[in-house]
Amino acid sequence: MARARLPWMLVVPAVLGVAFLVLPLAGLLVRAPWSTLLVRLAEPQVLEALRLSLVTATVATVVCLLFGVPLAWLLARVTFPGRRVVRALVTVPLVLPPVVGGVALLLVFGRRGLIGEWLGFSLPFTTAGVIVAEAFVAMPFLVISVEGALRASDQRFEEAAATLGASRWTIFRRVTLPLIAPGVVAGAVLCWARALGEFGATITFAGNFPGKTQTMPLAVYLALETEPEAAIVLSLVLLAVSVVILASLRDRWIS
Repeated sequence: MARARLPWMLVVPAVLGVAFLVLPLAGLLVRAPWSTLLVRLAEPQVLEALRLSLVTATVATVVCLLFGVPLAWLLARVTFPGRRVVRALVTVPLVLPPVVGGVALLLVFGRRGLIGEWLGFSLPFTTAGVIVAEAFVAMPFLVISVEGALRASDQRFEEAAATLGASRWTIFRRVTLPLIAPGVVAGAVLCWARALGEFGATITFAGNFPGKTQTMPLAVYLALETEPEAAIVLSLVLLAVSVVILASLRDRWIS
């Protein structure tokens, strides 16, 4: 069988596209201060930013799971007026500029916001505000992943459980969740990664206070203005986390 010739009109743009995406990452690796990497990673401000990032991203992911999984189930299993509108609104943070999201959060949860006046405490410029900002931008990743898993799952198992007298909550807990577990895990991992890398909404809604609201992306921004090598080190940490997450998703949850 004759070997098919490569369509160079497609191959050349494809190679250029790969180069466009890979070269900046390669530049980050080349310019990294490898000789002082461990020393810089051990600096108190770096460790504090890393700790805060891990804590807030994890809590934000838990919040997204508590609200996002039921929301995904509602969109996938229940037919109600305006479902398409609700689905569109849920995905808005995916395309909304993060800074705009931060401004919107301020107008709602700020001291004089629509809800902020009733809360009795101020969310902006606090660690809780970081969690809210991260959850706002990350939840759509979880909802989309879980909704897709729900639509792809076989509903006959749920119907069989219903005929045996199982309640709706029992079916969801004992049948539906095990069926969609890979989708939930994949969505949670993507949600956590998005929360970890959030910048725009966080700095707008929560500010950039070391030890309180300064996460890793904000520390990179601050270091870039005063100490570029420190910014490179922090960027390498985030890059390593991203690579590990993508590798784990590819090996376990993405076919």
